[in-house]
Amino acid sequence: MKELIENFTKHLRHSIELNNNTTLIPSNKDFNNVLICGLGGSGIGATIIAQVVADNAKKPILVNNNYKIPHFVDEKTLVIACSYSGNTEETLEMITQAEQKNATIVCVTSGGKLAALAIEKKYNYILIPGGHPPRAAFGLAFPSLFKLLNYYGIINSDYSNEFNKAIELINENESLILVEAGAITEKLYKKIPVIYAESSYEGVAVRFRQQINENSKMLCWHHVIPEMNHNELVGWVNKNEDLAVVIFRNEDDYYRNQKRIEISKTVFKKYTSTVIEIHSKGNSKLERALYLIHLGDWISYLLAEKNGVDVVEVDVITHLKNELSKI
Repeated sequence: MKELIENFTKHLRHSIELNNNTTLIPSNKDFNNVLICGLGGSGIGATIIAQVVADNAKKPILVNNNYKIPHFVDEKTLVIACSYSGNTEETLEMITQAEQKNATIVCVTSGGKLAALAIEKKYNYILIPGGHPPRAAFGLAFPSLFKLLNYYGIINSDYSNEFNKAIELINENESLILVEAGAITEKLYKKIPVIYAESSYEGVAVRFRQQINENSKMLCWHHVIPEMNHNELVGWVNKNEDLAVVIFRNEDDYYRNQKRIEISKTVFKKYTSTVIEIHSKGNSKLERALYLIHLGDWISYLLAEKNGVDVVEVDVITHLKNELSKI
């Protein structure tokens, strides 16, 4: 896992090269909406891209991480199926339903049943390198979503230029990122992280939560500003030093949400002495998101080391899948 995190920017570059060398079947279809289907490490990229391109997307983009697809899906819907293994049962069920509704289907996968289906049905697909834990393949799959949205006319660019700038930014700051990750790890050790971010960066917060769960083998939760100001903030009424607040900060956070964060901090500090602010770097939402993702991945890895756990092992998920296979 350490090597995979170290290779994050290499994965991004490889994915961009792979996308440029992938030949897709032409399509002139005009879509009303987009549904991206995926779960876990394969699905989080969908949540993040929907937020990154929100100001530029010409059509609504919805992320689905369940067995059933929404009723609105029809022949004017672009359905993107993301499954790193190609065998995610929820995603495969969603594709079956999308087929019945005559939606246009395109896939991002490393193989498995999804790749076989794409080949059989002549769906457009991007095949990415396999053999890694899905959560560690984020950099290999994420740029492909931009490629597909651009190819089908949902966005005007595949964001390659911004990806390249993000890669340069992360590479130039890698040593500083490691230092910051180490300092934050010390503060989070033996704590329960409570992760907050502005709503437009919720995907980044979810990614961090997932990495803490899977890599560090810890429970935590997340919420977003301003929504948490209307409910969760009231829950901060008891002193609890087991809790550690982590706030992702970005220069493009809406100014009133920045003020909300400052006020909320005064509440948090009454009930826990551990309030950590993580400031992103970058000149675009994509750069800032990738910077925070990489930093968060390092924190989750270092916490796993501190906790003395196997960072790769996910036996409980394997057990769940084995039990479901008996049904």
